[in-house]
Amino acid sequence: MMRKPVVTAFLVALAVAILAATGGVRADQMDSRLPELFDRLKSADSLREARVLEAAIWTIWTETDDDDVGLLFRRGMEAMANDTPDDALKYFTEVTRRAPDFAEGWNKRATIRFVMGDFPGSVEDVERTLALEPRHFGALSGLGLINLALGRETAALKAFEAAMAVNPFFPGVRERVKELREKLGGKPT
Repeated sequence: MMRKPVVTAFLVALAVAILAATGGVRADQMDSRLPELFDRLKSADSLREARVLEAAIWTIWTETDDDDVGLLFRRGMEAMANDTPDDALKYFTEVTRRAPDFAEGWNKRATIRFVMGDFPGSVEDVERTLALEPRHFGALSGLGLINLALGRETAALKAFEAAMAVNPFFPGVRERVKELREKLGGKPT
């Protein structure tokens, strides 16, 4: 049996190898490395392995070949980290304007809109994210949170179950599914 540090080092090396396996590919939801990463994520043997694969997916989703869009995206992320949602909204709106096919720009704007209490706007952006990247477990989970905030528990459960189907290890989703199933009396979604 491998010791934990050896396993962690192996998983990190594996993720790096997967990311490096195809040079010069477009990085975003259309990236050719994603199908294998998603397949591996669904069948991960441990939380540690899932986290490494999840991180690799997020890394790909946030990459763009447009330097200006990348700069705006990073500024939006900094504004989120600095708790300045108005600035983040401005940056992510510009990202979506300049790169309408970049799913992660829509997802981040959906997140900011949720934080700002703009649930209808957040839903619109989640729907755009999912149209571009149906496997976006972050957007699916976000849709669950929006529905919870709006008191739509059955819709929330459906969104959380969809997120869990893509990423069984996504933080908090399994617990929310369990709680909602119990609360709804085991009703099917």
